[in-house]
Amino acid sequence: MGAAFRLPGVDIEALKAQWQAQLSKLPGFSPDLFQSWVQQSPMAGLNVPGLKPVQQAVDAVSHSVSDDLQSLAGLKVDPDTLKTIQSEYLQRATELWNQALTKPEALTVKDRRFAAPEWSQSPASAFTASMYLLNAQTMQRLADSLTGVEKARERVRFAVQQWSAAMSPSNFLALNPEALKKAVETKGESIQHGIQHLLGDIRQGHLSMTDESVFEVGKNVATTAGTVVFENAYFQLIEYTPITAKVHATPFLFVPPCINKYYILDLQPDNSVVRHLLSEGHRVFMVSWVNPDESLAQATWDDYIEHGVIQAIDVTREITGVDQINALGFCVGGTMLGVALAILAAKGRKPVASLTLLTSFLDFARTGIMDIFIDEAMVRMREMTLGAESPQGGGLMKGGDLATTFAFLRPNDLVWNYVVGNYLKGEMPPAFDLLYWNSDSTNLPGPYYAWYLRNTYLENNLVKPGAVTVCGEPLDLGLLDMPTFIYGSREDHIVPWESAYASTQVVTGPRTFVLGASGHIAGVINPPAKKKRSHWVTGAKVKQLPTDANAWLASADEQPGSWWTVWADWLRDHAGPMVAAPKKPGSRKYPAIEAAPGRYVLRKA
Repeated sequence: MGAAFRLPGVDIEALKAQWQAQLSKLPGFSPDLFQSWVQQSPMAGLNVPGLKPVQQAVDAVSHSVSDDLQSLAGLKVDPDTLKTIQSEYLQRATELWNQALTKPEALTVKDRRFAAPEWSQSPASAFTASMYLLNAQTMQRLADSLTGVEKARERVRFAVQQWSAAMSPSNFLALNPEALKKAVETKGESIQHGIQHLLGDIRQGHLSMTDESVFEVGKNVATTAGTVVFENAYFQLIEYTPITAKVHATPFLFVPPCINKYYILDLQPDNSVVRHLLSEGHRVFMVSWVNPDESLAQATWDDYIEHGVIQAIDVTREITGVDQINALGFCVGGTMLGVALAILAAKGRKPVASLTLLTSFLDFARTGIMDIFIDEAMVRMREMTLGAESPQGGGLMKGGDLATTFAFLRPNDLVWNYVVGNYLKGEMPPAFDLLYWNSDSTNLPGPYYAWYLRNTYLENNLVKPGAVTVCGEPLDLGLLDMPTFIYGSREDHIVPWESAYASTQVVTGPRTFVLGASGHIAGVINPPAKKKRSHWVTGAKVKQLPTDANAWLASADEQPGSWWTVWADWLRDHAGPMVAAPKKPGSRKYPAIEAAPGRYVLRKA
């Protein structure tokens, strides 16, 4: 038997026993009464049609709370492991204390949060930081040593990570010697500036990660020349101006995620994926999703597939006069593109010659840290409050809420780092185009969002043939038989690279997989001229892709630099012969509407 895990100050078994003891005094109490009471909704006996979604949501929450309590109560740490961790903690704490008394100047803290010389120059600060790190590491070891239900273990680990990040002494002015020194040197101006930054962030509704005043969409980001040639309620279609005299006959369409703005693919000229493709001689089109307001609060997943992705494919084909195009989906855009093409295939249509998926899910069996947020109760509450079944028939999932969730997946890098710099030290964060884009959040229609949560993260229905119907057709991703290039980022915390690789087992045509270094965004935006990072590929020695991602990695070779060159070579084989570049954008049916980047991308959440 292992030692039962205890939340600080909470003995779950004792709490349960107290409730059972009180209930046992009631006439007719049975041993199962307590459990059945927890799992039973107070509205279970009601049969009011308008309250049915509410009742189902409350039922889901009741079951979830009961399951969570049982899961937490069942977490244990092996007694021998616990003794080892305790012994090593006491030994290390004693060493730190003795060192602080005898050789305080020798205390060193190996953590970038405490890299400033002020931390090592002050023995008290060095000791405080050292003890904090020891405590945080010990808590993390305890969390990692838990045995029990995996989801409960992951939630405890995540909670410990959040606590550790928040409780760093660097986050508190009184304990941060670097911030205190700056306050003295500036005669309090740094604190005054920090307060001004805090008030500014409160007004704008999000934490500043970069100097947003430096950037303006269409001026110094999203600057590649182009023209909006089509628009509807969901998106604008941009056709970019060719920069070569001749272009490949098969045009190219980008489908970015509707959870973000498209210009992550067109930040600056030197790191623009769009401009890179133009330089390779491609005729390029881009979907620019609208930032939804209340007019789209009832829009569904089917609406975005039919009036978004499929419409963009059809308009691109009509403008260029071709039967097939090449298409790329990034993140959620890849999921949507895959679904759209499978639906078209079910209808006997094959409008895409090749498919590229960048850090995208098709199979949601392993979603990484995101899984800890998703359960029946959470999804049902979203459906009840924002989904098609809600009293108002929909609603908006605010972009700021989504951005905050993603930021706390990496709290030290994307939250507390800026709290310290912006507020405690009164500094303005440096200008960084990628982080400016990251702060430019978008809303999502509630029905779309609720459908997506249930059928992907919760139930993983997209890879089950016929499990869902989209646009009137049973979905079967096995119909994706076109040549497919699949990319994953090795340190991706949103789409784990193993899950990106899993798409190789879903599509049925010729498949190429490439793994890049770094994370979800930085791994993708890696232009060759920068000569940064690396990527992994398999050569001719691999006849077919194995089912296991790690088996693929064992057979892959690491190459220096960007993966873009590998993709460009692959895409060239599917892009057709070179023809004269068009002299003007659009067509008679689809005339120019306005210059890129267009109006839709400028709308703020």
